[in-house]
Amino acid sequence: MIIMSVDLGKARTGIAVCDKTEFLASPYTVIFEKSPKALPDKVAQAAKSCGAELIVVGLPKNMDGSEGESARNAREFAQRLTELTGLKTVMQDERGTTVTAHHYLSATDTRGKKRKEKVDAVAAVIILQDYLDSRRR
Repeated sequence: MIIMSVDLGKARTGIAVCDKTEFLASPYTVIFEKSPKALPDKVAQAAKSCGAELIVVGLPKNMDGSEGESARNAREFAQRLTELTGLKTVMQDERGTTVTAHHYLSATDTRGKKRKEKVDAVAAVIILQDYLDSRRR
């Protein structure tokens, strides 16, 4: 099944997808959109373009595991995606994914503007790969 993941951001939203075997997550795109009203439509379009059959949305929990406003916004976003696409959405804990993405980009010596443009897609890959790994367990 083709699964798409979403790393929500205030200006940039990372999108990743996996292959049909659900083995490997890869970056798909970064959507540059600041409007919370326009973003769900753009993400829904990305889901259609990549042939997604399931959508995983990163859930930004606090480090103590509690959920705040960002998590509530992510849940509302996921609900809107389900309405727009007809696809099931699943929430995946995303604590630490952006920090890990920065470490990966440092290891590949990706700096400056290129780093800023890629970090959200890499974070989406980490969210999706974590989800895929949990499905295999």
